Amino acid sequence: MAKHNSARRGRSRKRRPAPSGAGRSAKLPAAPRAAGSARERKQSPAADERPQAPWHPLPLSELLILVGAVAVVVGLSRSSKGFAAGGPTLLAGIGAAMIGTIEVTLREHRAGYRSHTLMLAMLPVILFHSAVILIVAAFTTVPRVVSIGLLPLDVASFAVLFKLLRARYVDARRERNFAARR
Repeated sequence: MAKHNSARRGRSRKRRPAPSGAGRSAKLPAAPRAAGSARERKQSPAADERPQAPWHPLPLSELLILVGAVAVVVGLSRSSKGFAAGGPTLLAGIGAAMIGTIEVTLREHRAGYRSHTLMLAMLPVILFHSAVILIVAAFTTVPRVVSIGLLPLDVASFAVLFKLLRARYVDARRERNFAARR
């Protein structure tokens, strides 16, 4: 039977710091500390800490989402009387909630806090596809053919955006974890 412990590693040869200056020569100066290291730790967020907005004390994105949700509810309650009564409020509420949500997800993604790659890659594709279909529908009556024809372009642009956004997130996550370990 083979011995599993025959190739044991020896003791670590790493030097350990002397406790409270004991054993140190009086001629050797103390090791210099990095200037501002405590300040740098406060500026770089920990790996589990949400990134702060540039307008940090004011929760602007969260307020946009709240106002948008309230406007959607008001718009839906008024739309029973007709689209003209609640339609603009409903659209403004959806827009406000979308702007707030996109800002938060983009900030979290770029900081390496959470990956929102799928949603962020899908948004430009949906906007482009919708714009093309609306423009074509204004001039012709056959937008379905154009919609099917746009599918390969949509898939290709989604794949490129997904790859770029995922690489950006992985880099930011690596930087975030490195900064948290310092």
